[in-house]
Amino acid sequence: MSWRARGRLRIAIDGPSGAGKGTAARLLAQALGLPLLDTGVLYRMTALWLRTAGQSADDEEAAATAAREIARRAYWQGDALALEGFSVSPKELRAEATGRMASRVARIPAVREALLPLQRRLAERGCVADGRDVGTVVLPDAEAKFFLTASLRERARRRWAQLRELGEEVELEEVLEDMRARDAADTGRAIAPLAKAPDAVVIDSTTLRPDEVVDRMLAILARRGLIARMCKATEDEHDG
Repeated sequence: MSWRARGRLRIAIDGPSGAGKGTAARLLAQALGLPLLDTGVLYRMTALWLRTAGQSADDEEAAATAAREIARRAYWQGDALALEGFSVSPKELRAEATGRMASRVARIPAVREALLPLQRRLAERGCVADGRDVGTVVLPDAEAKFFLTASLRERARRRWAQLRELGEEVELEEVLEDMRARDAADTGRAIAPLAKAPDAVVIDSTTLRPDEVVDRMLAILARRGLIARMCKATEDEHDG
């Protein structure tokens, strides 16, 4: 048996870097057959656009122009995001340098203004969306909201392991300090800071596996009547 979402369900998952929200969102989207909207990827795409053009994240006009291009070119390719006429390397997109640049770009009001309508338009079909301001700014009327957190050291350890898998030689303490600085920037920015929505369910993932986090989310969604079990016969009917 598997799950299906009722209607065009929009699920918002927010939280700081390394809390596991990206993995949880991906697994939850797969479990429910919903597209995954990683809002942070749009800021990383903007940063990568600037890097490719040799421009700085401190150039607010260039950053805003890049964001408008991302907003114009982004579209759903199946259940994933793609950019028309621009090849996005997953490795470059997930690189630490791109992440640091994306964090700076995200503080620019004109960039957020350019990407906000795009995020809401992409979410209209129903989705699992993760980021730092989804439940508070992007989709304040989402049918379900979660705020995923974990201890700073555990979040740094996860990010360090991820970077090592990508081939980046970094020290754990370096990642920890960078994450501490990113937390301060994300929660302290004037525009759309990282914050828990009042109606979001908090899940501390410090000692939980990703599948355990998702199981908790599924149980909450089921209790609220937002998702339903799909029996084998119904699954076969859908596949047919």
